[in-house]
Amino acid sequence: ILNRVQREAAGKFKLGLDLQGGTAFLLEMDTSKVLGGTNSLAAATVGNSYLMDQAVSVLRRRVDAFGVAEPLIQPAGENRILVQLPGLSEADKLAAKENIQKAAFLEFRMADPEMQEHLQSRLIPPGYELKQEKVHTGDDGREAYAEIIVRKTPERGLTGKYVSGAHVTRDPLTGRPEIAFTLNTEGAQIFADVTRQNVGQRLAIMLDGEVVSAPNINGVIPSGSGQITGSFSEKEAFELATALQNPLQTPLRIIDERSVDPSLGDDSIKSGIRASVYGTVAVALFMLVYYLRAGLVANVALLTNILVLLGIMCSLKVTYTLPGIAGIVLTVGMAVDANVLIYERIREELAKGKSMRGALSAGYDRAFATIFDSHITTLISSVILIALGTGAVKGFGVSLTIGVAVSLFTALVVTRLIFDFLLARGMLKTLPMLHLIKSSDIDFMKLAKVAFTVSWAVILVGIGYGVFVRGSNLLGVEFAGGESYTYSFAQRVDVDKVRATVTELKFGEPQVGYQRDFSTGKQSLRVAVGVDTQALKDGKPSVRTEQVEAALKKSFPEAKFSRISTEQVGPTVGQEIQKSAIIAFLLSLFGILVYVAFRYEFSFAVGAVIAVIHDVLMTIGCYCLTGLVGEGRQFNATFVAAVLTIVGFSINDTIVIFDRIREDLKLGVPGSFKDLVNRALNETLSRTITSGTVFIATMSLYLFGGGPINDFAFTFLVGIITGTYSSIYIASAFVLWWHKGQRPTIGMNLAPTTDAAAGALPANG
Repeated sequence: ILNRVQREAAGKFKLGLDLQGGTAFLLEMDTSKVLGGTNSLAAATVGNSYLMDQAVSVLRRRVDAFGVAEPLIQPAGENRILVQLPGLSEADKLAAKENIQKAAFLEFRMADPEMQEHLQSRLIPPGYELKQEKVHTGDDGREAYAEIIVRKTPERGLTGKYVSGAHVTRDPLTGRPEIAFTLNTEGAQIFADVTRQNVGQRLAIMLDGEVVSAPNINGVIPSGSGQITGSFSEKEAFELATALQNPLQTPLRIIDERSVDPSLGDDSIKSGIRASVYGTVAVALFMLVYYLRAGLVANVALLTNILVLLGIMCSLKVTYTLPGIAGIVLTVGMAVDANVLIYERIREELAKGKSMRGALSAGYDRAFATIFDSHITTLISSVILIALGTGAVKGFGVSLTIGVAVSLFTALVVTRLIFDFLLARGMLKTLPMLHLIKSSDIDFMKLAKVAFTVSWAVILVGIGYGVFVRGSNLLGVEFAGGESYTYSFAQRVDVDKVRATVTELKFGEPQVGYQRDFSTGKQSLRVAVGVDTQALKDGKPSVRTEQVEAALKKSFPEAKFSRISTEQVGPTVGQEIQKSAIIAFLLSLFGILVYVAFRYEFSFAVGAVIAVIHDVLMTIGCYCLTGLVGEGRQFNATFVAAVLTIVGFSINDTIVIFDRIREDLKLGVPGSFKDLVNRALNETLSRTITSGTVFIATMSLYLFGGGPINDFAFTFLVGIITGTYSSIYIASAFVLWWHKGQRPTIGMNLAPTTDAAAGALPANG
């Protein structure tokens, strides 16, 4: 018992499939066919929750037959189930794919007693339907079928729900595999009555709506047992017996599939750890060099932040993914950024001649509101990521949410405790810091109109290029739906030749391109084709994966292509990702608008939201313009996570500036509103530059992260730059124009001072 308690209590890192390799399937239940459509009363009364529980339970038993270590099988919404199978080989993956999707609807239907006459006249009597029965498989593998007319419903509701056991046996004469089944007591009684009343007739044994055999009833079968015969291979017989042992009450179809080779997972772990270590070390060195002793205190808090973050994620059994690692590294930058705010405030208080104790107290007090506001706005976006995101996006949201909450604690509590400890023991007499950017008097608002115009022009050019030039090539598989394959290779093949080979398969216009992992320098080939809509419609697995791979290996044997990852997304899932991304973005904007309006003033809230919209559109425009170099980057779920993070983060600088404007308004600082805005921008300029800790951490992700992390890092780097710029020339300028030079009355009723030249939008700023 003690050993078990110790194991249960011990923290454990749960790795996602992108870090350990494996396959993930997203399955959708077809609730319109409850119990095979044979029992209308049951179909009307059985609830979705029961069907979901039953399907999850059945899938777990089927997956256990493959011996997969720690599979994940869980509901994903009202009618979907996520199945993750780590460490599966390619052969096992195909078997698992077929087995988990097999509904195993076993039905016993009576054949038409006057079938020959009706087949000749081609008249199907009411209540019957025409089916095909496989009667022979030749040595060449060709299958022969015969037409058979059967009832549309099972005889007396005799279905697979009455099966109590099934196993593989062999025909004593031919040695062919068969499936022997046993019915429970109720099913055996019904089966005996059916065979007694229909001696001499044919009874069709149907599986998933197809006739597998239709033997004659030669006599009463009271035992409730029988055999399903047919042209089964050993593998098919085993899978059928397993499925009959665990029948589903509603069909499942795969709408999303992703697989990662275990070797690629190992590389992902190495690149993720490398990016995390380098990012943390770079940020820690920056703080140590720039803030000296105070930087050392910040680094202690940073180490505490990482330990607490990892501990919470382990205790909550959060699964680590590549985007999750990105969230951790980003948290490192944001955690230190809060310390930067505090230290810059302490520097200002010391410059006023305050004592060490007084400067520390005032610095923390004055920085609290800014830190709190900036963290809350980031939390708004990260919580929405958890609520609306799927897969990797949700994992990123979880790590970012925990990280932001922990950094709020370490920045305000842990560092304060350390400083108080040093003060109490007389170990803190001075707090020297570097000061590269000293007091300035730059007229930022002078160029506001020009900067505002140029900025939106760049956005129009970038998005226009994406829409009218790149077109559908801009959307990745996760957005547009389809199938994407990544291959390693020994010899590079020209992109046009690869595209021509895949085009011959007639799967639509393929997307082909090489991508380089910045962390390892390795290149891989990525091929994307359209979704196999017919396979989705029929509920069958797509065969395009094997066909594309076979065509490439046949045409370019010297390249030695080897598939290392697969991604298949149905059009429905792609549309849902787009929809959820838009909803998440709008909800984030609304949350920020409400919060900033509540904390500041409505004009400030509108300015902040316009700045965020500007940052997102600028990021999208830059993403579109990557098509000028090679194939260009494509929109995917990782991009969505990055954009929503920009929504939360880009407002940080804006909050810092707005907080200083609000403070100066409350203090009644003299001058026009334009002068006051410029004053606030100059006072916070040092903090804006030194907050490059987030930039350093993200640059580490970009250089060493690899895979989806690189997409995230590139997007977020653009967001960091545009966020810093927009806080000056979009948010602050908009608030100035909104009030037309009049000072808003925040905190106290002051006589407004106007500056006509500064206020009106047509003026020079």
